[in-house]
Formats: sequence, C-alpha cells, structure tokens
Amino acid sequence: MSDPGVQKIGAAALGARPLRYFDFVMAGFVTILLLSNVIGAGKRAVIDLPWIGPWPFGAGLLFFPVSYVLGDVLTEVYGYARARRCIWAGFGAMLFMVFMSWVVVKMPPDAGWTGQAAYEQVFGQVPRIVLASICAFWAGEFANSLILAKMKIWTKGRHLWTRTIGSTIVGQGVDSLLFYPLAFYGVAGWPTTALMMVMLSQFVLKVLWEVLLTPFTYAVVGFLKRKEGLDIFDEDTDFSPFRARL
Repeated sequence: MSDPGVQKIGAAALGARPLRYFDFVMAGFVTILLLSNVIGAGKRAVIDLPWIGPWPFGAGLLFFPVSYVLGDVLTEVYGYARARRCIWAGFGAMLFMVFMSWVVVKMPPDAGWTGQAAYEQVFGQVPRIVLASICAFWAGEFANSLILAKMKIWTKGRHLWTRTIGSTIVGQGVDSLLFYPLAFYGVAGWPTTALMMVMLSQFVLKVLWEVLLTPFTYAVVGFLKRKEGLDIFDEDTDFSPFRARL
C-alpha cells in the first residue's frame, strides 16, 4: 500500500506528532467491544444454512470480530504501542461495564417495575463467563496486534491481507482456546466433544468474517495512512503488554 504522501517511520520517531483520527478509531474499537458483549451476548440467533440446516450462534458473533478488524487497523496505521493503549482502554471499559452491571442488577427494583427478571437475564451474566470473556479478549487482542506488527516488518509492509488474516487466525485462536474452556469446561450440558465443536465452529466463522471484511480493512487503512501521512513500522518497539508509555 505504497503512497508518495505517506512517510514510513519507526514507532519511536512518531513522538508527539498529532494524529487526526486515532481517537476516533480508539472510540470505535471500545464501543464495538462493549456493545458486542452487552447486546450481542444477550441473544442466541439461528441461520438456516444450505445442506447443513439450522445453525445457532451468539448474535455477538456478527460484530465482535469487527473489534479485531479495528485492532488490525490500529496496529497497521498507528503501531503496536498505540494499539496496546487501546487494548488496555477496552480492558478497563469491560471491567467497569461488569461492575456497573452488577451494581445496577443488585439494586432493589421499584415495586411498580416489572422488568427486573428480563434485566437480570440480559445483564446479570455468570461471573465465570464474564471472567473468561475478559481474559480471552485481553490475550487474543494482544496476540493479534503482536503478530500483525511482526509480520509487517517481515513483509516490509507489503501484502496487507497476509498479516490481517494471519494475525486474526492467531488472535481468534487464542481467544477461543481461552474463552470456551474457561467458561464452559465441566459445566453440565457441555460435554467435551460439544465444547470442542462449538469452539472450532466459532473460530472458523470469526476468521471467515475477517476474510470477508478484508476489502473494508484495505479501504480504512488506506484512508487513514493518507490522512495521517504516516506508516508505522515497529522495528524499535517494546512489545511487552505492560509497557507503561508509548
């Protein structure tokens, strides 16, 4: 994605250079993350696939992978360090969402309000599932960002599709391998075979969704690189997830 108006620089050289769209991409990343976990996690949907039949899935599957797409965009355009900041922002937002949901659900309802049961069903999520979701998100997003940043160096910035899809395979793999066993292993109604099948099918669907969104990723990455006038290469980056500063 070479452009004469785009400056290729190392992450350290970015310094305090103003960024026009970084805050908007960060806000979109956190927003999609929270909404896919709140709205999407509350509903099971079903689609009728040819030759397969009805296929139930969590509705959050439609939008949660978009957070990985935006994670790819953040790392590709702004570098690993700023993607790291966004991942921690999302992690903190999820923790606050869980705390707020717990407080609001536990508050005694007014005698005339009849929506408590439905409210508890949507927002009163099982602590084990919540913990599994947060851990899987944190590890999966960092794996996704790390792989993409490393592959960008290896490919010298060429073939964007190889690193967006390759990083998603790793990131979603880590996410799935953590979430499903942490959330459901040993739970009644979740035999190991069924758990493995669900984990594999969800992983495949998320990766396919990323593949289908590749043209969108190219368009957004190209737009942002042109507008920001930069292309970050993480050749001098500290890849620790716990690094305090950029």
